[in-house]
Amino acid sequence: MNQNLSSYRIFYTVANTGNISKAAKELYISQPAISKSIQKLEESVGCRLFSRSSRGVVLTDEGQLLYEHVKTAFETLTLGEEKLKRSIELGVGHLKIGVSATLCKYMLLPYLKEFIRQNPHITISIHCQSTNDTLKLLEDDKIDIGLIGKPDNVKNIHFDYLEEIEDIFVATKDYLRNLHARGVRKDEILTSSTLMLLDQNNMTRQYIDDYLQENHIVVHDSIDISSMDLLIDFARIGVGVACVIKSFVQDDLASGALVEIPLGIPIHKREVGFAYRTNSKPSKSLNEFIQFYQNF
Repeated sequence: MNQNLSSYRIFYTVANTGNISKAAKELYISQPAISKSIQKLEESVGCRLFSRSSRGVVLTDEGQLLYEHVKTAFETLTLGEEKLKRSIELGVGHLKIGVSATLCKYMLLPYLKEFIRQNPHITISIHCQSTNDTLKLLEDDKIDIGLIGKPDNVKNIHFDYLEEIEDIFVATKDYLRNLHARGVRKDEILTSSTLMLLDQNNMTRQYIDDYLQENHIVVHDSIDISSMDLLIDFARIGVGVACVIKSFVQDDLASGALVEIPLGIPIHKREVGFAYRTNSKPSKSLNEFIQFYQNF
């Protein structure tokens, strides 16, 4: 396109009004400026676009051909502006959230349920990843916000604390009874049992591995599990001892289905919250979500 949009706006208005004087009034520019713009456009396309008379101007055949395309273009632009205005009025937007499957089920869903009720025109995309992967997606600007365990020394990331979580080891009474029958003492349970942990790419697993190493607990038999739900399910059927988040098994502990294994040195609690980048301007949808969870 050799001419700018304003040239085609002038051409379109003159064609609609059939009169340079009327077009000048509608566009709030002088008649000589309009005549000069039409002349430059005709020179650019290499043909006459209007036939001039004392009563006004009429499109030539070439001008009519160009007009049909310009008309479609301006109608499309007008439609786009109307849709944009309507989407702004409705609060239409898109929010991309990164979260692990565990935190999604047990922590994010209650927030999302109410947020969607209040903002039905914001589309939500969920990227179920580990905390490490969620942080990478944030850094690469592929998601707007993540629900994660608090990271150490991450640049350009703002972290909003939500709550603390506590990791514990659990098993069934029968499993512990069988260990006891084999002469396993309480302080030997972790080293003598089948220990079920999240897979090694998970930040929770890395945190537990650090705890085991710091306290010189050597694991002889372990199973890597891909999700917290499976860890809990395997613990319930007596496969072994599982490391789980305490708040996720409160009902099992209360009913006696699972038993918390006492530790000489408890595992430090961890902070969980929402994290988003500080080095880019947040979208309107992200701002809406931040204000929502801060007042939830």
